Amino acid sequence: MSIIAPADATKIKTFLQDNLRDPVAIELFSQKKSPLVVPGRSECEYCEETEQLLGEVAEMSDKVRLTVHDVRATPDAGADYGIQPDMVPALVLRGENKGTLRYFGIPAGNEFTTFLYDLADVSTGSTKLSQPTKDELAKLPSDVHIRVFVTPT
Repeated sequence: MSIIAPADATKIKTFLQDNLRDPVAIELFSQKKSPLVVPGRSECEYCEETEQLLGEVAEMSDKVRLTVHDVRATPDAGADYGIQPDMVPALVLRGENKGTLRYFGIPAGNEFTTFLYDLADVSTGSTKLSQPTKDELAKLPSDVHIRVFVTPT
């Protein structure tokens, strides 16, 4: 059963077709559910759903490539991105240009639209920031790590 409704899938395909310029890689760091109950070990909440959702999005455009890393099988899989095994589900969006976007949790609900716009931004290598904002940011002496926290409403 699909997570994305058929009517929404049509709109998403159109959005991706109209807004993706260059390929985007989605690296998903996840865990497969254990067939055994292991005392003291918790299962990843929403890992399966996140993988399914991102898989459905990736199937909608040949410019989106999804790679899934099981951090239970390979705990260091996300080390290059600062992702530890207890931080799943986590995903990284990478495009042709400088910069990497990390996202923790499932991009569902109101955050799904933001996720789609993030895909477009990573694909084009640009944002909708105004020129005065870009000029001010260019004056920064070094890279900046920005964190945005979102909670359900």
